[in-house]
Formats: sequence, structure tokens, C-alpha cells
Amino acid sequence: MLKKAVALVISTLLLLQNSFIVYADNITLPDIGTAAASTLSIGQEMEMGDYYMRMLRADAPIINDPVLNQYINDLGKKLVSKSESVKTPFHFYIMQSDILNAFAFFGGNVVIHSKLILDTDNESQLASVMAHEIGHVTQRHLARRMEAQNRNSPYVWGATLGSLLLTLANPEAGMAAITSTMAGSTQSMISFTQSNEQEADRVGLRTLAKAGFNPYAFSEFLQKLADQTRFSSEQPEILLTHPLPNSRLTDIRNRSLQYSKKNVIPSLNYYLAKARLAIFLGKNKNTAHLLIEEYKKLNNEQSKIALVYCLALIDYRNGNYQKAKQQLQPLLDSDPDNIWYIDLMTDIDLEMNNNSIAINRLQTALKKTPNSSALQLNLANAYVKNKNYQQAISLLHRYTYSNNDDTNGWELLITAYGGVHSRAQEMTARAELIALQGQFQQSIQLLQNAKNQTRGNQTMVSRIDARIKQLQQLQKRYAAYKR
Repeated sequence: MLKKAVALVISTLLLLQNSFIVYADNITLPDIGTAAASTLSIGQEMEMGDYYMRMLRADAPIINDPVLNQYINDLGKKLVSKSESVKTPFHFYIMQSDILNAFAFFGGNVVIHSKLILDTDNESQLASVMAHEIGHVTQRHLARRMEAQNRNSPYVWGATLGSLLLTLANPEAGMAAITSTMAGSTQSMISFTQSNEQEADRVGLRTLAKAGFNPYAFSEFLQKLADQTRFSSEQPEILLTHPLPNSRLTDIRNRSLQYSKKNVIPSLNYYLAKARLAIFLGKNKNTAHLLIEEYKKLNNEQSKIALVYCLALIDYRNGNYQKAKQQLQPLLDSDPDNIWYIDLMTDIDLEMNNNSIAINRLQTALKKTPNSSALQLNLANAYVKNKNYQQAISLLHRYTYSNNDDTNGWELLITAYGGVHSRAQEMTARAELIALQGQFQQSIQLLQNAKNQTRGNQTMVSRIDARIKQLQQLQKRYAAYKR
């Protein structure tokens, strides 16, 4: 039974994942709209994407760092803006993992493993992976696979895809068993995925070039992985789920020749993102050491700045707040609107009880960039730390209204309501947080308890009743995916 279950997940894995096979530009893409829509509408895709994302929030090490989230989504939106056939919103996530991989699923959800970001040499390589994943979504490959299998209901894929995503969410525990039996998957499934990859590579490479990145990054990154594993008994996850036949790099290079090679300088944000992943959130000191050595060898303007940021992060993590501030202050003085510096200086100031300084800096920064999610969350957190709970609540009401799927906002709102001893409101915020993790019954129970705490506030009672009804409907609809 275990082998059969593993084989089922492998088959879906081969469908979902990428092999980066590039073909000539004159290949005609089929008209996919009608065929895919006969099985799954765009609305159903978005619903399934929402359901599976709730599962991942509950069980996967999704990184909720506001600055990193803003970076990866800004990069993703830049690519999506140059993509074709975009029918859904896109959301990009980073997952903490020492396994090098990435995956996409229904509703424009793209998950990048942290190791993949760290192992890329430049931003174009990172963008190439993301562009390919975007291609899978825009070409509706999962919906078309369902059509090919003559499955008329999306619910029959629920358990299978759910198992796949949870395996990908916990790769250290589950992927070894899966990849060891990769050879057992059927040839017919592999042939089908090659057709999907042909489309995703073609549209992904075109997106990459149109967005201003180096189109040769596809082949550069794969060549790097191939070189690293040539004499190794173990290949990285991405090459096991994206096999690398002899012809593949040749195909990619030939396809890339149709574009002009661009010398694209990685953004400073790319260097800072790698630093934050390796040092601020990373647990492996060797990874941080290697990144610092890499930045020293690069010795360009961007890497020199990022190196100072690395040192400030190290001092902060070691509790040397004054030294961290001394390292960071020149960077902030030269670039006062940089959210990476503002975020770290805010953390330093809050640790040193310079709360009012942090708040003033954030308020000034938000006047210049009022839509920055990272700055809004930083300010809300600073208000909470300074016990300005009502100001935090006011800001977080606006934030959670516009970003109702961001767990950071709800977590801060729970703390803020706790600070003013508003038990009912605290429970409603917590109910929203756990609903985002797919725990609908617990969320509904919390809202029922909150209603008992309202003490005759009919407006709040009506609002809670309406939300309970919405969650009950979601619970009933999403229960079908578990069968």
C-alpha cells in the first residue's frame, strides 16, 4: 500500500514539476481555454488554490518575514506583468527548506524553497525559475491534466494533490522515499509532462526576456547544478524531479540564442534577500559563512553594501545591538528609504527600548511609500511594543482588510486586542488566523465564544454571525477535497 501511495504522489509530482525543456519559438501552443474550462473553471482553480494554501500554512515552514515576502512578490509581479494569458491573481511564497526546489499549483500560488534562492548566482537565475512556474499556471497544466484523464469533477484530485503538497512542504521527511522510487513512474505520465514542460519553458523564457532579465539564465543555472553534481552520488532535489537528459541544455541554449544576451546587474534587494535568508532566518552557520565569502569575492558595489548588512545582521542575532546599529547606520544614512535597513534598525531600536525613534522613522517612511506591507507591519509591531494598542488596532484593521490572507497582520491584531483586554475581538482575530490554516471548525467555535463575550453589542453579533455562516459554507465546500 505504501508503494502504491508513493507512486501516486510521484505521478502527480511529475505533472506539477518542471523539466525546463526548451523548444523552438515557432511551436504553436494549442487553444487550451475551452478544453481546460470543461473540467475546471477559473473560479474553481482559485478555490482549490485557496484550500491547498490553507493546508500549507498549517503544515509547511512558510516564511512570514514581511520584507522577504514583499521582495519575492514584487519580483513575481514584475514577471507576471509581462506574462501572457494571466487569468488569476498570483501569490509568491518562500518556504524554509534545505532542499533545492520550487512548485506551483492552482490559483496562481508559487512556492520557492529558500535554498533555491541561496543557490542562484544572480537574480536572473531566480527569475527564470519563477517565470517557468508562472508558465505552468498560465497554461493551466493541472486543469488540462484533469481533462486528459476524463475526470469531470475537481474533487477527485483533492486527496492526491493535497498529499503531494504536504510532501513538498515537509521534504526532509518525505522526499527521500519518493525520489528513490522515481524510476517506477509510468512512461505515459512522463510523456504527458514533457508536453506541459514544452509550453511552460517557451512562455517562461519569453516572460523572462520581456521582463528585462537575462534569457540565458535558464541554461546557466541548470549547468551550474549539473557541474556541482557530476561526481556526486546524490543529486539535488530539483534535478531528481526535473531530470536533465543530455539534450536538455542544448535545447535551452538553442532557444536562448533567439534572444540578445543581457548583462543584467542583480538588484541590491536580491543580495539583501540572500543575506536575510542565510543569517537572519538561517540555522546553518556554514551557509552564512559561505555567503559572506561569496560577497567578498564578488567585490562589486552591491555586494559590498550587502556585506555590511550581513555583518549588522550577525551582530543583531548575537545580541550586540549597539554594534549592529553602528554597522547599519551608514547604510541607512545613505539610503533612508530602504525597507531592509529600516526593518533591521526598527528591530535594533525596539531591543534597545528606543521605541519612539523607531515609530517616528516608520511613520516618515510610510508617508513616502504608504502601500508597503513591510513598513505597515513594522509600524504595527512598533506600536504594540510601545503599548500603543489602539493605534496598532486602527492600522491593523486597514491592513487586514486589504491583506486578509497575511497571517502576520492577524497575529499582531491578536496581541493588540489582548493589550486592551478586548477578549471578544481577540478571539475573532484568532479565528481568522486559524481559518487561514484550514481549521474551520475551531475557527467557528472561537467565533461562537466571541459572540458570548459581546455583552449585547448587536452590531458585532451580526458581524460574527455573518462570518460564521461564511466559514460554514467554506467548510462544507472544502470538505469535498478531503475525500
